[in-house]
Amino acid sequence: MDEPTTLPLAPADDPTLVLLTVEEAARRLRVGRTTCYGLIRSGELESIDIGRLRRVPADAPAAYLARRRAARRAA
Repeated sequence: MDEPTTLPLAPADDPTLVLLTVEEAARRLRVGRTTCYGLIRSGELESIDIGRLRRVPADAPAAYLARRRAARRAA
C-alpha cells in the first residue's frame, strides 16, 4: 500500500518563517495588500526594511490582532 503524501505548506503557513512578505502578512490577516501597507504605514503592524525589501515579523500579525481584541474589550 502506498504511503500517504502530504502537500507542502503554502509559504505564508510555514511555521519556520521568521519574516513574511507584506503579501503573506496580508493573507494571514485576511486583508488586502493595500490595507496591509496602510497598517504598516500607520504603525499598527510592525515591519522592518532589509535593503529595499519590506518584511513583517512572523509574530506581528498575531500581535496586531491581540492589540485590536484588547482595545475592543476595553471599549
